[in-house]
Amino acid sequence: MYHAIVRRRATQVFDLLSRDWRRTIDGLSPYVHHVFPGEHPLGGERHTRDAVVHWFERLDRLFPGHDFTTHRTVSRGWPWNTWVAVQWSAVLRPQAGEPYTNHGAHWLHIRWGKVIGIYAYLDSQRVAEACATMAQAGIPEAAAPPIVD
Repeated sequence: MYHAIVRRRATQVFDLLSRDWRRTIDGLSPYVHHVFPGEHPLGGERHTRDAVVHWFERLDRLFPGHDFTTHRTVSRGWPWNTWVAVQWSAVLRPQAGEPYTNHGAHWLHIRWGKVIGIYAYLDSQRVAEACATMAQAGIPEAAAPPIVD
């Protein structure tokens, strides 16, 4: 029963990312390890909820439209050490340039109902190319250094 609830909640979180990511923040631990691969403004590692919030704000500014579809969600572990894998695809609409689809997966590490780790695996080259296109179109944040702490 526990894992059915965890999987349903993870799927709901990815649905919220498409509409209102701010509603997902309460599920983060104050100290959360967030890894997004690549050498671009969204890449790097963050270690606090505040830094993750700043990252989501940047994501929202650079890609004001994105629609996630979850394909598979699996979970394992006990409430004090749960791992969830979410396979997804997303249509992303950058501030400048053409919309594109990316595919990937996230590993979420959960302890007592709070996310303590978010590890993204996706085609980060697509993200870097979209950021380069936006930077060439005159969007300064698309060339900014990653948000890290």
